[in-house]
Amino acid sequence: MLVNQDMTIMEILNVCPETANVFMRYGMHCIFCEAASGETLGEAQMVHGIGGQDAENMLNEINECIAKKTATAEA
Repeated sequence: MLVNQDMTIMEILNVCPETANVFMRYGMHCIFCEAASGETLGEAQMVHGIGGQDAENMLNEINECIAKKTATAEA
């Protein structure tokens, strides 16, 4: 599964709770607040001033985290 900008924070966390570490590194400390359940990754990045290459890097880190979890589960 690949995450995209249109997925909600809660959808991403439900797939892979370990992605919370990525959100925290990018200053998204409110990932467990009510807004996270309906806010998309793209919306949250915009609100937190994460754009351009930083937004792309964050998305890549989230997908890498999910890929590692998937690989571990399959091993």
